[in-house]
Amino acid sequence: MAHALHAKRAMDARTDLDIVHLVKRYGDAVAVAGIDLKIAAGSYCCLLGPSGCGKTSTLRMIAGHELATEGDIVLGGRNITHLPAAERGTAMMFQSYALFPHLSALDNVAFSLKMRGIDKAARQKKAADLLERVSLGHLAHRKPAELSGGQQQRVALARALITEPKVLLLDEPLSALDPFLRIKMRAELKAWQTSLGMTFIHVTHSQEEAMALADQVVVMSQGRIEQDGSPHAVFNAPRSEFVARFMGGHNVIPSSRGLVAVRADKTRLSREPLPAGDTVLPATVRATEYQGTYVLLTLHSAAVDEFNVVLPEAAFDAAPWQPGDSACAHWDAADVHPLAA
Repeated sequence: MAHALHAKRAMDARTDLDIVHLVKRYGDAVAVAGIDLKIAAGSYCCLLGPSGCGKTSTLRMIAGHELATEGDIVLGGRNITHLPAAERGTAMMFQSYALFPHLSALDNVAFSLKMRGIDKAARQKKAADLLERVSLGHLAHRKPAELSGGQQQRVALARALITEPKVLLLDEPLSALDPFLRIKMRAELKAWQTSLGMTFIHVTHSQEEAMALADQVVVMSQGRIEQDGSPHAVFNAPRSEFVARFMGGHNVIPSSRGLVAVRADKTRLSREPLPAGDTVLPATVRATEYQGTYVLLTLHSAAVDEFNVVLPEAAFDAAPWQPGDSACAHWDAADVHPLAA
């Protein structure tokens, strides 16, 4: 009995997030269509999908900035569905960072504690400690306009962390940054999440971003979850045609078993005709695109209007392909992944 009670207390202490049949309607439009999702405490979860798929509406319902039409949001065993945003144990980091332009970095970070009536000395000490943690202590008295995009993001992160949330919600936090800074900042986000041991839920439309950051990738389309799993599982074993196409790197090919996915880097090209079958596709080279370490070839066939093959740079240079060349694409049967109808 004592062991069972200890186990129950340990489970209750976890801050897993459970989303149960969550629905969001705007008039007649359904933005989120009854999703069920469990996000483990301390994990980095990316909600991934194209514009209008329901990922941001889901994030805003978790945050309390949108009311759920139906369903429940349970954090650490506590139903937070109808609680005000400030009482949920979550904090939101917005795409625009939403910093007050007239306040210093220090006062921006301390602002929410000021609204809670915390005295000036206590809130500024906590804000200063957080700015040191994100390596901005030396810029505490600068205003947002005097900071770079990456520095503004760190201020926004510190401001979100000052209320000690159980879950940090990030809405496209890297989309406003240039490509070089985006790669640098996503590495910092992952490092912060790991060191804090906190749950991060990050909305993005970038497959590369999700793959680089997430422990759990949730691919959404038309208000529904298409697939939920580790980046490795979602990329290597897409369940549907939508996931295979959206994640990229796969060709969707008709076969005698229905639609299948084959990775572009597992597809080979032959100049000689090969016997017809499910692992062979006669085609014509449509375009070649140099990508540095590899060359991306786009091909056309009677069965598939457009598909891709990735060739290592050295292999392409040894026997270059030109637009208009006839080719026979082929792959191993072991590399074929059936897709759900």
